Amino acid sequence: MTTGAYLDFERPIIELEEKIAEMEAMAEERGIDVSAELSTLQAKLTRLKEDIFTNLSPIQRVQLARHPRRPYPLDFIERCFTDWVELHGDRAYADDHAMISGMARFDGQPVMVIGQQKGRGTKENLQRNFGMPHPEGYRKALRMMRLAEKFGHPVITLIDTPGAYPGIGAEERGQAEAIAYNLREMAALRVPTISVVTGEGASGGALGIGITDRILILENAFYSVISPEGCAAILWKDGEKRDIAARAMKITAGDLFELGVVDEIVVEPMGGAHTDYAAIARAVDDAVRRHLTEITAWDSDDRIKRRREKYRQMGAWQSEAGVHAARRGDSPAPTAS
Repeated sequence: MTTGAYLDFERPIIELEEKIAEMEAMAEERGIDVSAELSTLQAKLTRLKEDIFTNLSPIQRVQLARHPRRPYPLDFIERCFTDWVELHGDRAYADDHAMISGMARFDGQPVMVIGQQKGRGTKENLQRNFGMPHPEGYRKALRMMRLAEKFGHPVITLIDTPGAYPGIGAEERGQAEAIAYNLREMAALRVPTISVVTGEGASGGALGIGITDRILILENAFYSVISPEGCAAILWKDGEKRDIAARAMKITAGDLFELGVVDEIVVEPMGGAHTDYAAIARAVDDAVRRHLTEITAWDSDDRIKRRREKYRQMGAWQSEAGVHAARRGDSPAPTAS
């Protein structure tokens, strides 16, 4: 669905931007005034962007989350943090380059930053394993979280992965156990924790660094137990039905906020985060600052209690046991809306 460095539904925008650039170059070369024509085209471009990006389908938002030029965690680290020092290794097997981690400062405050990093180009993607961590990546992340807890530093995670690596070697080294262990340990961390879903938030690979006090998500990112293609392949034996799956799965930022899975949607620049790195970095910086200020004020015991309650309350269901509990005067199970 991509052509070069842009998506199919971006084509009309790219073509109009190229036309504007050509007109500007011609005007400069020939010394003529085309300001009126340029103004008309710029207004047309603005309307076109608004029309396309305010009416995106779920699968188009998934495409934006995977955009080849979308900012990755290191891009946010460069713009939102200072004094970044990367730390390596799980002290057991290897250093996983798909999982980055290190100490930095956020507004002058020491923090631990952990993220899933994809590559740009074939060579770096191979080095980063396309952003799919091995179990040593999750064990490295947990080692850094414990280090942060030791020194009382908040933990900020940046989620962007198509999933944990499903290869035989990863399974042999305990992929599922490593993720499950992280879920348990993150639920009990005594320091403030925030996760930001910046692109793909797929499966347990995302959840392995996502059990935090607050979950933020970029407007065109997604968070799901499986990719739309994977869901379509299982339910309909046809990965091409991914658009139907994406709608049914409720994986977009708006759906997730409505369901209470995420705490805030970080609005992206018109056209997507890849169009303005500085603007999206400022938006993420502002959102993290507000939430970090709030949860830092909580007592650590209260913070753990709130965190655990947050995840217990996710989801809605109706059961026979819930009906009986209501008749006894107990709190009934939540009912599906």
